[in-house]
Amino acid sequence: MKKILLAAALIGTTAATSAFAAPEKYTLDASHSQILFSYNHLGYSTTYGLFSGFEGDIMFDQEDPANSSVSVSMPVKSMLTGWEARFNHFMSDDFFGATDDEMVTFTSTGIEVTGEDTAKITGDLTLNGVTKSVVLDAKLNQAGEHPMAKKPWAGFDATTTLVRSEYELGQFAPFVSDEVEVKISVEAMKAE
Repeated sequence: MKKILLAAALIGTTAATSAFAAPEKYTLDASHSQILFSYNHLGYSTTYGLFSGFEGDIMFDQEDPANSSVSVSMPVKSMLTGWEARFNHFMSDDFFGATDDEMVTFTSTGIEVTGEDTAKITGDLTLNGVTKSVVLDAKLNQAGEHPMAKKPWAGFDATTTLVRSEYELGQFAPFVSDEVEVKISVEAMKAE
């Protein structure tokens, strides 16, 4: 009987502790967060582009990462291509036909923990007015006190592959690859 009562007490304590644990809000550090994308250009080269300086929030539950979430947004016109003529072509009706207020957004819908510091983050990506579910292979690089800011900080990397024609951006495929490799690296600070 004592063992049953002790087990019940432990379960009750664990449940009460879990009830108090909750995700904490972290805000992306725009100066150290970037999304790099690349694609094959006619078999001759790999061409790169970048988004940086974007905004987003992470509800980070370090004790139960599956209970975390992420939401990110950035203007399409914040894309960096390294060549003005390419940027202008991407913003034209051949691709985005982008307006000044058109956004790329990602909102997580679920997280599956796959290892000690890895997870698959499923979410809705809205790109060029099309929303599709994507999966990010994510890794927690580090979480702890930032040595200079002296506040909680976290860093994550993630990768995925997008098929641009699924977002009505398939101009010149398959000569210019339809698949776009995406690499993400972000830092986030605990919100005040």
